[in-house]
Formats: sequence, C-alpha cells, structure tokens
Amino acid sequence: MIVAFAVVGCQSVQTTRGGTVGVDRGQMMMVSAAEIEQASSKQYHEVLAEARAKGRLNRDPAQVARVRAISNRLIPQAATFRPDAANWQWEVNVLESDELNAWCMAGGKMAIYSGLIEQLKLTDDEIAAVMGHEMAHALREHVREQVSKSMATGLGLSVAGALLGVGQAGQELMNMVSKVTFELPNSRLHEVEADRIGVELAARAGYDPRAAVGLWDKMAARADGAPPQWLSTHPAHANRQKDLAEYAARVMPLYEAARR
Repeated sequence: MIVAFAVVGCQSVQTTRGGTVGVDRGQMMMVSAAEIEQASSKQYHEVLAEARAKGRLNRDPAQVARVRAISNRLIPQAATFRPDAANWQWEVNVLESDELNAWCMAGGKMAIYSGLIEQLKLTDDEIAAVMGHEMAHALREHVREQVSKSMATGLGLSVAGALLGVGQAGQELMNMVSKVTFELPNSRLHEVEADRIGVELAARAGYDPRAAVGLWDKMAARADGAPPQWLSTHPAHANRQKDLAEYAARVMPLYEAARR
C-alpha cells in the first residue's frame, strides 16, 4: 500500500489533553502523524534486528520481565492524555548496552538500555520515571514536531510528491526520524513537558512520582561538567529538580489513590 504525505502546510494541532499537570500547548505540524508512526515503526524494527543479530536484544529474561511489568502499568495511563494511545501497538524491549539511555518512538515503540538500569541501580519507581518521561515524548509527538520544524526551516526533506516508504523521499523521512530520535537532543521545552507528563503517568500507575527527582540526581552525578542552562537544550539540574518536585507534589493525590 502506498501512503502519500498528508501535508497541508503548517497546521496547529492539540496532540494531548492537559491532564492534572496542565500540558496543553498547541503544536505546529507539517507532516501527518501516520507517516511519522510508519517511519518510526520501520526504524524501530531495524534497530531491533541489528541488536538481535549482535546478541544484544532482551538478554536478561528477569530484567525484561521487570521492565515490561512496569510498562504494562504505565501504558493504560496514556489514555488520560490521548485516548487513541490505547490503540497503539506498544512494544517494549531491553537493549544490552552500557549507554545510559531510553527512548519511545512514535506509536509506542520503546526501548531501555541495560546500562541505565544496572549502572544507576534503578528502583522500580525510577524505571517508571524513565519510561513515563519517554512515553510522554511519544504522546506529545515531539519527533513529529521536530521533523516539521526542520521542514519549515528548509533543513528537511522536500515533500513535493513524496511517498512514504517509496524511493528517496521515504528513506529521507526514516533518516530524519532516526536522527531526531537517536542523535539530536530534545528542546528544553520538550524536556519540561515530558518531565511533567511523566510524573503524572507514574503516579496514576501507582509509582511514586517523587522518584523522578532522585533519578535526575543520579543522572546529574554522571554528567560532570554539564554546560549552564543557557548553553544547553536541557533544563539546568537545579531548575529541573525544582520543577519535578513541584509537579510530583501536584500529582501525589493520584499516586495515593492508585496505591489504595
């Protein structure tokens, strides 16, 4: 099946509901969600195939079971922010790598790296904080937004007559999705949104949202010599901690209700 790009110029959309944390910014999009999801799915399965070939996919059954048990509690909470997420084909895998990383691609294609869990000795609450944060990027369609921004500034692919998965244009979109997912940092605004939605997802799933503060303490301890906030796309550590603590407190009633 050939799917044409559904580009109708720069269009403002509401990807999610605000939730208790109140993330409700409109986003300018120049490419459809369907194309980004299809490109992400192709890219995801290429990553899994490469990891499998190298013997680095889901090597520790107990670790995989732990991660999937946590994700199985988080995923149903995504419907709070967007009901259509209940119909996504969610996938969760563990990649064997020393890299401290995790990500969730469009449409719910997730991976967490073993190094993040093992080197930081993450608790279940902290894994939930990581995965909730990454899920939030997907729910907010931050990759789609970044790709659209590249297109709007003339740095992305030409979409005139482009067909996803067919020829050079389809490959270019996959390359852009890959670059945005694995290479380019998220903007400071995107990180703040993911932090706030992430603590709510965790709280609703019965994981202590305050764990996000401790998680970023651990991450900061491994990031010696981090640049000051005005030179970084990520919030400065102290500012991030303050914001996380504030929003974790805001969703504590959800956590307490879930625990009951």
